Amino acid sequence: MTAARVATIEQVLRAALDPSQIEVIDDSARHAGHEGARDGRGHFRVLVRSARFQGLKPIARHRLVYEAMGELMQTDVHALQIRALAPDDKE
Repeated sequence: MTAARVATIEQVLRAALDPSQIEVIDDSARHAGHEGARDGRGHFRVLVRSARFQGLKPIARHRLVYEAMGELMQTDVHALQIRALAPDDKE
């Protein structure tokens, strides 16, 4: 199930944001027993580099990621750590 969730997250972010770089990491195992993890939803980290973020402040970039994630935030994801970079941003 975990690999499927990672693949689904990557797929929806690719479709919505056309990233030049994407990385999805499942951190769920690090949060085993955590109150929010008991419902079966996972903890993930994403790094997304996209031209869609050019000229946007961090909060606007995060909103685009959350919009792309849509219902996954209710069904599959408990926590999402986001690094949203424009093409010229330094890591």
